[in-house]
Amino acid sequence: MTEGTASELDERVLGRRWTVRLDAAGRGSAAVRVSCSRPSCAEQRLPSAAAGRTAAVAHLKSHLRVLSSPRADAYCACRAEGCHTHLPDTGRHARVEPWRCGGPVVLAVVTDREGRWWQAMECCSRCAAATPGAKTVATSQAPEAAERPTPATTGAAAPRFSDHQVATGPAPVFRSAPARRRPPQAKIAQRVIPHDLRPVTLRDELIELGDLFRAYKQRTEPDLALLADLQERKARAFTTWADVTCDGALRWEAQRAEQAAAATRLQHQQRTGGVTGGDGPAVARLLTVPAQWDHARSVLAHVADHSPLPGPEARLLVLMLTLRTAHTGTGNLVGQDIAALGLTDPEDLLEKLTGCGWLTLPGTAGDLLASRPENPTPITVPSLVPHDKAGPFTFGKKMRPKLSGWAQKVISDKKLRKAKATAATRLLALTLATHSDAAGHLGPGGQGIALTAFAAWVPVEFGELLHLADQLTQADWLTDAALTDTHLTGQLAERVLPLTCPLRA
Repeated sequence: MTEGTASELDERVLGRRWTVRLDAAGRGSAAVRVSCSRPSCAEQRLPSAAAGRTAAVAHLKSHLRVLSSPRADAYCACRAEGCHTHLPDTGRHARVEPWRCGGPVVLAVVTDREGRWWQAMECCSRCAAATPGAKTVATSQAPEAAERPTPATTGAAAPRFSDHQVATGPAPVFRSAPARRRPPQAKIAQRVIPHDLRPVTLRDELIELGDLFRAYKQRTEPDLALLADLQERKARAFTTWADVTCDGALRWEAQRAEQAAAATRLQHQQRTGGVTGGDGPAVARLLTVPAQWDHARSVLAHVADHSPLPGPEARLLVLMLTLRTAHTGTGNLVGQDIAALGLTDPEDLLEKLTGCGWLTLPGTAGDLLASRPENPTPITVPSLVPHDKAGPFTFGKKMRPKLSGWAQKVISDKKLRKAKATAATRLLALTLATHSDAAGHLGPGGQGIALTAFAAWVPVEFGELLHLADQLTQADWLTDAALTDTHLTGQLAERVLPLTCPLRA
């Protein structure tokens, strides 16, 4: 480079540059401070980082509003730092020029990704384009335009920049590149629906289905019946689409939609038991799936075969203790849990269970009955503690509290408590809840429950069974109850259907 060229370049004005920073005000505080590299700008303190960022951006914009347009004779402010654009060539074809700038001088704004500092600088358009994240907010005027006189400002004096330079040009504003607009495309299942697809009715159906599936994803609560209908419509539409275009992938997608519709429909039936109550909503059961219903019946059957004491009161107490300890053989109990069972002499039953070794308590039966929720009594049923092999039940620890909560809901039913139902009546209510169909009809297929089975589930005399059924009828638990020589028939009231565990068809 000749001396004349270097002299001309040295005469150019260094581009202006200033930085607005956001820093923590001190340890142990959320406060931040905003500082500016311009000497006349005072430091600001704000209570939070969000408020600090807002103030920093506002401060930067205030500078830009009063700053004159970039100077056409300025060289890049970033040159002093040896930025990527200004690094000298070291290859065989290295240039003679000390920098590789080009284009008009612009005012660019750069910020870091974390939002901790914002920097404005004058540089050439090539440097601005090479700087990651830089946005051009103003461009210098051509020499001819710069030489034209500008009309005088009337009224108040022209705004001044923080270094007291007079602003002679229009206030720069942030400009972002206009978004590239693309023609809207109708989609379904990530597939673009061709605008020329025929017949038109098929295209309209696909567009509507796409909108319905997207709307379903925005729902806060699932509707399995609606989802199954949508999947069935999708299967039919994709089959027709495959026939029109001879696309095997569309036919495979239609088969997947058919499978999804069948699986969703089955899941809906499992959750509702197949009962919709006519035009009303489906039954929302406390135990939602058949596997949970089977587990409930397995606990009742286990207690019927392994109860250490005779009688319905002992059977109900053993059942509830089994549900509390079914997974590990241990659990917690309070006196209120025992009082809710309606037992005649709960302390005597607890002493008999501990006396025969079926139940282990850290204290006496009286201590258990006096315990409160803030200080429950730990209990152990040794026969349910798993040793070398698994226990008598196949469900896990998350299922146990669901089953226990379901049984507690049944025996603590408000109308049963109001009628002061006996333990035998509550035990019968549990039994009927697990031996009815989806509509609440007693027995498999609604044919009733054989009396021979009641001897194991509810240990009462034949004559007393009719009295218990009458108590359930008065408590609005059972309707149309009839006792024959062989079966108990009837139907559970609609209000207790959510507590039922329907038999498999």
